[in-house]
Amino acid sequence: MTKTTAPTPPELETLFDHLADAIYLLDPETSHILWCNRAGFEDLGYNREEVLNHSVLSLQKDVVGQPQWDEMVQVIQAHKAYTFVGRHRHKNGGDIAVEVVTTHFEHQGKTYFLSSARNVNKRLAFEKDLQTREDSVWFALNEALDGLWEWDIETDYVFFSPQLKKMLGYGPDEMAPNVKTWTQNIHPDDLQMVLQAMQDYHHGIRSVYEVEYRLRNRNGHYLWVHDRGKTCQFDAQNQPLRMVGMVQDITDRKHLQFQLEDLAAHDVLTQLPNRREGEKQAQRQLALAKRNQRPMSLAVVDFDDFKNINDMYGHQKGDDAIVFGAQQLENALRETDIIYRWGGEEFVIIFPNTPLNNTQAISEKLHRTFREADWRSLGILPFTLSIGIAGYPENGDTFAQLFAEADKAVFVAKETGRDQTILATDLLETGTT
Repeated sequence: MTKTTAPTPPELETLFDHLADAIYLLDPETSHILWCNRAGFEDLGYNREEVLNHSVLSLQKDVVGQPQWDEMVQVIQAHKAYTFVGRHRHKNGGDIAVEVVTTHFEHQGKTYFLSSARNVNKRLAFEKDLQTREDSVWFALNEALDGLWEWDIETDYVFFSPQLKKMLGYGPDEMAPNVKTWTQNIHPDDLQMVLQAMQDYHHGIRSVYEVEYRLRNRNGHYLWVHDRGKTCQFDAQNQPLRMVGMVQDITDRKHLQFQLEDLAAHDVLTQLPNRREGEKQAQRQLALAKRNQRPMSLAVVDFDDFKNINDMYGHQKGDDAIVFGAQQLENALRETDIIYRWGGEEFVIIFPNTPLNNTQAISEKLHRTFREADWRSLGILPFTLSIGIAGYPENGDTFAQLFAEADKAVFVAKETGRDQTILATDLLETGTT
């Protein structure tokens, strides 16, 4: 095995010339450059001999005059390594930002400084760019978006961003910086839900605090907001210390959502609840009747001879007649009754807390309303109603059973003369199926 020998001085110089950082050997008394590696002169645009005619005072733009250098010498000698950030003069008149680390040593009774200078132009440019980007991000969070908040849970201090205050109609110096300012503006119907969401998040039931609710602005109107936050600091017991979050104004989106939901739940022609929504309401009313052990009745209403309306006046006039007839039904009902369009010229009415026998007076009012309606203003001949009614609990305990019994009753009403009401119990008494 060949034994490795220590590099000779020329070999050391070759190694130094391969370093990326500039290396300078300095005379502490005069600051003159006694030696440098290749990077030491090439980075500055010189050759080696040119650099050796310079000193720290002539090359370092941020060291001005011998007194400053003398002070630096004392500091360098007092420390194992001394770091200085400055600018080296380039031969072309420009400058290079450098981070210089200087050490000192003794050789043959004389003190020398050895400096390593790293070009940090790129790093400083990156840091400047990063700072610019941080400023841009802060601007985006604080200004471009709807609102930013930061909550110090221990002190109850809350920072509300200027944009959040602006969104709620307040000036930059308004809104007391505490949680009460926030909670007292939440819609009363939403407050418990919001506080529960926050509590669930802190207890680990939710992975993030995220909720939609109504928030009151300065003029007393409520905005719909999407509020999302997360804990960013914990104590030694892993308890939350600080939360940050963002509030977004979603009022327009929420109103559009409600409009779409309303369209999905209502009949386009009559604006009454449609079959799907009506059945949901009927199911809820039946469940309530069962829970409270109260009666409930269900009526199926069919417009008599409606095919003749379409044949005589056309389908557009037929649509007008359905709308007109639906309005007559709705106007004749009690506030607690629920009506929806089943389909075509057929409607369903729910009578909550109403025994079957008590529906006769209501049905008579419906028939009378149609007979007295101003059909002339509609421009068509009058038409009448056939009604079939079933009751809970005597005719069934499910919606399907009640509807089936009422549907049988309305069929009999139409077959036996029209313009009348038949109760499901009448069918049982007569044996009609």
